[in-house]
Amino acid sequence: MRKKEKIFVLDTSVLLHDFDAIVNFKEHFVAIPITVLEELDKFKIGNDTKNFSAREVIRFIDKLSGHGSLQEWISLGKGLGKFKVVMDEEPKGINAEKVYAMGKNDHKIINAALSLIELEPNRSVILVTKDINLRIKAKALGVVAADYETGKVNSAEMQTPGKYGVEGIDSEVIREIFTRGSIEENGLLGERKITNGYYILKNGKTSSLAFYNHHSDQIERIEKEFVYGIKPKNAEQAFAFHALLNPEIKLVAMQGVAGTGKTLLALASALEQNKKFNQVILARPLVPLSNKEIGFLPGDADDKIGPYMEPLWDNLKFIKSQFGENEKKYKAILEMEQTKRIVITPLAFIRGRSLSNIMFIIDEAQNLTPHEVKTIITRAGENTKIVFTGDVHQIDTPYLDENSNGLAYLIDRLKGQPLFAHVRLEKGERSELANLANELL
Repeated sequence: MRKKEKIFVLDTSVLLHDFDAIVNFKEHFVAIPITVLEELDKFKIGNDTKNFSAREVIRFIDKLSGHGSLQEWISLGKGLGKFKVVMDEEPKGINAEKVYAMGKNDHKIINAALSLIELEPNRSVILVTKDINLRIKAKALGVVAADYETGKVNSAEMQTPGKYGVEGIDSEVIREIFTRGSIEENGLLGERKITNGYYILKNGKTSSLAFYNHHSDQIERIEKEFVYGIKPKNAEQAFAFHALLNPEIKLVAMQGVAGTGKTLLALASALEQNKKFNQVILARPLVPLSNKEIGFLPGDADDKIGPYMEPLWDNLKFIKSQFGENEKKYKAILEMEQTKRIVITPLAFIRGRSLSNIMFIIDEAQNLTPHEVKTIITRAGENTKIVFTGDVHQIDTPYLDENSNGLAYLIDRLKGQPLFAHVRLEKGERSELANLANELL
């Protein structure tokens, strides 16, 4: 029996998440409610990624339509389906606006899907949205609704405890690594061998922290050493410092729960290497909490962004507190602040900049979309190192989850690449109380 052709109805959240979404449904048909075009029009002005996406989608639809009508199915190209805009018509059967509330765009989008179901009885209609509540509302009215799956990854590997431990290594091998500092890999890691991989080699109570150097095909010993006044408190922190200080590794992803020291380690490493880079930029996306938009907060621009940047300043203050005011490293930090060689800023404020001779640290990267992460990395110039830190379980944006955020996407797509290293921090070092909350709450 021949399967029904499918029509995917896309809402605004999908198009802002991925402006190429329209052409990502293979041979199937794609429709956009007229309400979505209205919403894209509202988003087209501005310098944020969603504004860029809105403009790209509008340009694509304009080019696609040519001199024809968008109310008729238009071919998306060879091997692809067709596209049209669904008008704002009341369905003959169930009406979302009458069930829920009149005038709300979400309900108009559901009605567009309901109308298509009536108009296209020989095709399966699926509403695709990143908005979980919209999916639930649609399903409650009998509409098949789904998340946008393109770019989603399986985050299970990033969450597996004990990833670093390699048991059963001969004690003589571990002793040789300690003595010589390195040893030929020669199959020791087996299937666990990965480019720029980190390991705890174990034999009973004997163990060694190690790094697989793919250039030399050797396993190298890693020491726990102070970096700008900060000493690693566990194996993962030692691994993080190694990746952050390794000049061969240009891109680092550090993933872990709150209190594992992600931002602190990255900042300490940047300060340690301050002579290698013209500037250190520490940035984070502005994600308003409690649905408070930044524009409604009191004060000027600095007052508005202050609360969002405070955690980053706290890390810098902690590093400064490791030294006396007359010590060389304390004065070096002050000088870097005064000359703007170290900058703490919202991510949106550095859009369009060329990233050459910079160590660029992006905090809370789990709140970025895959496209935003790609945009940042593709700006990297000569002598630039980029570090993404975050926790895939602490996402503050409504249309991302642990499988679709930019940090998870980055780790999944770039693992095993020579310029990339991923370090997962498991043990909280903030306090016993913070550890208790992470484990039990």
